[in-house]
Amino acid sequence: MKKKLLGIAAVAAALALAAFVLVGCGSSSSSAASSSASGSGSAESSAASSGASASGVFRTLDEIKASGKIVIGVFSDKHPFGYVDEGGEYAGYDVELANRLAKDLGVEVEFVSTEAANRVEYLETGKVDVILANFTVTDERAQKVDFCDAYMNVALGVVSHNDKVIKSLDEIGDGEVIVITGTTAETYLTENNPEIKLKKFETYANAKTAFENKEGVAWANDNTEVIAFANAAEGYTVGIEELGSLDTIAPAVSKGNTTLRDWINEDMEKLGAEKFFHAAYEKTLMDVYGADYEETLVVEPSK
Repeated sequence: MKKKLLGIAAVAAALALAAFVLVGCGSSSSSAASSSASGSGSAESSAASSGASASGVFRTLDEIKASGKIVIGVFSDKHPFGYVDEGGEYAGYDVELANRLAKDLGVEVEFVSTEAANRVEYLETGKVDVILANFTVTDERAQKVDFCDAYMNVALGVVSHNDKVIKSLDEIGDGEVIVITGTTAETYLTENNPEIKLKKFETYANAKTAFENKEGVAWANDNTEVIAFANAAEGYTVGIEELGSLDTIAPAVSKGNTTLRDWINEDMEKLGAEKFFHAAYEKTLMDVYGADYEETLVVEPSK
């Protein structure tokens, strides 16, 4: 009986040891997987280093300089503001500013593609240092991120098909209006015209395709974007060029990142003095909007 008990105890001890080893291996594997996931791709590495900052989620100006790289969130599918060209390079009006900021800071730039709905999240989680993606300044967003000085004017616009041009929201009737989740167009129509049916999409590309397929009677977005869309293709008219108030577009940084925000504002003042934004307009937007829109859209930051 004693031998039997000793045998059972030995088996129990062996099982306990095996369980200990397995748990230890499991923890090690999980850590390795986590480490691998956080280090996969340079954008994620930058985000990880941002999260490790002594300042919290964001990286301060000095930390960005020390790393030799600034991570900037831009659109990759919104010609002519932020897109990937035929050579696989980021291009557009916002990208021109991003490249210049990096140059003036003396660091490389790393672009991270963002969607409208992710812009606040990417700053709150430290995935990017700056957002330059047609980011309209609003009071609601200013509670979550810090905006820099504005570099463009913008309002909402509504584009529709030529066979039924929408010149007033009253003409929409029972039709659906396409919007992109996380945009000021979605917010404006939800708050001011709740009777209008909205067909929501997460990405610009999906919204564009749906509108081209007539899944909605109209598409509401920043007027700069719907005008660009209508000018680039036949069969569309921007029946409402300005909807709601005139707003501004500005770079944004994580809430509390005053060192980076203040530096960007100082640099943008210098860029304003040299008419950088007019030059960027003529390089990237002139073919789309023409000279008539330049003075309306461009803001040259100044003291």
